[in-house]
Formats: sequence, structure tokens, C-alpha cells
Amino acid sequence: MPALRHGAGEPAGHEPRAVQKALALLEAVAQLGSGASARDVAALTRIPPATAYRLLNLLVADGFLVRVEDLSGFALGRRTRELAGAASDPVTDAGPVLEELRSQVRYGVYLAAFTGGRVRLVDRDPDHELSGESAWTSHLHASAMGKLLLAASPELVTPGRQRRITASTKVEPAELAAELRRVRDADAASEVDESRIGRTALAVPVRTVGGRITGCLTAIGRTGRLVASDDEIWELLRGYAARLQGSRTAP
Repeated sequence: MPALRHGAGEPAGHEPRAVQKALALLEAVAQLGSGASARDVAALTRIPPATAYRLLNLLVADGFLVRVEDLSGFALGRRTRELAGAASDPVTDAGPVLEELRSQVRYGVYLAAFTGGRVRLVDRDPDHELSGESAWTSHLHASAMGKLLLAASPELVTPGRQRRITASTKVEPAELAAELRRVRDADAASEVDESRIGRTALAVPVRTVGGRITGCLTAIGRTGRLVASDDEIWELLRGYAARLQGSRTAP
């Protein structure tokens, strides 16, 4: 790993403990997923918050991490992907397909990977600002993306532990279980004002050639403009998700 930038009083890259802590922070962000907050990263690594925040900023400065668009947390950066050989980055495969879909819809189109029980955005729509990203990457039950993951991996559901993000968030065990059954039956998921008031999202799974779910393709728009009963957008999402089958949406 290249040396971290440093100034007076900051840990240098040649210091073994600083390098160990930096690597631990990278591992924590990878485990927590896109939008991981400094507080959560520090808690997971057991690194003092002040030290963790300083090292996170150094990792951002050097390109190993990036801040998510709403500045609420961190995600893995270009240089980290390069170190991993970019084997898990689907943009090379999926980019042209996503651009084609985006040219046909008025909504934001996003590609996510399911990694380690987390939702991780791997391709964001450059023409649609997305705020509150950490809410639905951290609270799977409140997002269309997360519901697909929970439906495919029911062991991730912990009844009674879900947080109500808005008044529309489904948190009661029976209600959530029924919702996840609908997701499995439809092989698709939606959310309306559940992770953020005024936002609707529709999501369909992306699979390997062998049928394993590795992520999802999602349309996100303003509630009222994007509606869950729109058969045309569902047909587009399913068609383009099928074209992404086998693309590298997960390591």
C-alpha cells in the first residue's frame, strides 16, 4: 500500500501501526458498505474516533476512499479498486447498458451490489442527485434495494430490531415478513416514502448466469412522478437487468 500523505503531527505511511489502522479502516468501509459513517467505522475497528477521522481524511486525500454524495459517510475509492485489480467493479461491463437505460427514463438509475450482507452502490446516476444514501444502505428494510437482499437472505432479518425511518417504513415483524414474501413472489421490490419522504424506488435483481442474485438495478424518483404501478418502467428494468446478467456486480 502506498504511503499516506502526512504533515506535521500526522501519522506517516512508514509507521507500522498507522498502516495497520489505515488497512483496518479500509476493511471496515468495505464491510459496512457505501455510506459508512466515521463513527461506525471507528466503532467497528475500535480505533479512537479522532484518530479514525484523521486517517479517513488521509485515505480520501490519497484516493483510497471517497465521500458519498451527501457527505454522510465514506465509500471505497478508485485506488482501492485498483489494488484489488478492479475485479469487482461492474462499470466496465455495465456502463453502456446503464447509459442506454438512462436515456429512456426520467428517473435516476442505479446499480448496486450485494456484498457481505450489505447493499453497495457501484454505479450512480450522474444526472440525478441522491441524498440520504446512508439511510437505505444501512437500513435494508426501508429500501427497495434492501428488501431484495433481505428476501434473498432471510437470515439477515432480525425481527424487532428494525428502525422506523419514516411513518411509512414497515417495521412490525408480521408486516415486514408479508412484504418480503411479496418481494420473493414478484421477484421485485418497491418503496414509497419508506426511506425518505417524497422518494419512490423500484428495484429488480441482477443475477449471475447461474441464477445467483449479486445485486440489483433500481429506478429512483419523486413520489407521484414515479409510481409502483407503472408497468412500462418495470418492463424496462427487467429487460435491462437481464442484459446485465453475469456482469460483475459483486466480487
